[in-house]
Amino acid sequence: MLIFDAHLDLSLNALEYNRDLRLTIRELRESEDGMTDLKGRGRSTVTFPEMRRAGVGLCVATQIAGCMKPAGPVASWNSPPQAWAMTQGQLAWYHAMEELGELRQVRSWSDVKNHLAEWNLSPEKTPIGYILSLEGADSIRELSDLEKSWEQGLRALGPAHYGKGRYALGHDQEGSLPSSGKDLLREMDRLGMILDVTHLCTGNFWDALEVFHGPVWASHHNCRSLVDDPRQLDDEQIKALAERGAVIGAAFDVWMVAPGWQRRKTEHPHLPGADLEGLANHVDHVCQLLGTSRHCGIGTDLDGGFGNEQTPSDMDTINDLLKFKETLNKRGYSKDDLDGIFNGNYLSFLEKAWS
Repeated sequence: MLIFDAHLDLSLNALEYNRDLRLTIRELRESEDGMTDLKGRGRSTVTFPEMRRAGVGLCVATQIAGCMKPAGPVASWNSPPQAWAMTQGQLAWYHAMEELGELRQVRSWSDVKNHLAEWNLSPEKTPIGYILSLEGADSIRELSDLEKSWEQGLRALGPAHYGKGRYALGHDQEGSLPSSGKDLLREMDRLGMILDVTHLCTGNFWDALEVFHGPVWASHHNCRSLVDDPRQLDDEQIKALAERGAVIGAAFDVWMVAPGWQRRKTEHPHLPGADLEGLANHVDHVCQLLGTSRHCGIGTDLDGGFGNEQTPSDMDTINDLLKFKETLNKRGYSKDDLDGIFNGNYLSFLEKAWS
């Protein structure tokens, strides 16, 4: 079955972790043996061969380069021109992978249809399709950069990440959306970009839905009612997203799955629910709250600044998405439900947004 993953930080791994994603998982892990400079060293979960094993034939792949303060451990720069330059370097890497036949950029619904037709015939030879998204808007030096980015293939944008961004406040902040953020959303609307509400603080979330009238999704999010943290979506936010036709991608970062997980402290054997069953509880909650599975998808965020030390305990690599499918199947999800969650709901979203 084709899997659509709505959030993978591929270029961050290539350029900031210096990972050659053409390697097998075993080769990549062995190449990082003994390295401790960044979290997740030697425990990577995503490479192109491993994506193919899982059937991930289409994904949303990010550019990321913030200049928010306080800075995070990766992808943070001291000025907008530096951040812009970083995203352009990331774009150059995506283009290099296209030239090698590893990736294919998808910009329109006709691109999606053509890609899927080729993938279904020959998945082992077809490049993995990717939709370009920007996580955090700090690298947009001025609004004219947004149109340049659209011409480069940027089709989705999340205005916030962590901290106080130039256009929006991250989930760890409080406050209203600044005027710069409202202007950004209006320009996104004009261009036809998808708004990714992931990482917006609660106040900015509601402000953004009021200002922005185009297509909205939440690429990698879980439920605040199960893990009480402002990074998560509360029930009213989930309902509002469903009313806008959004799809919510389940995130596989285990601190967002199991209550009580402390990053860099908790270990898998010591916390119940830090597994794929725990993640299934989040999907269940959204489905029961809305009375349908049509707004659920997959947005793993695997290797998004962590490795398998911080995935569900029964997940070693992205190939274990197939285990998650079986987990949901055992809970009674129908074939139609599973097809929707693993690809169809996001594909239907794109058909409506891009037709």
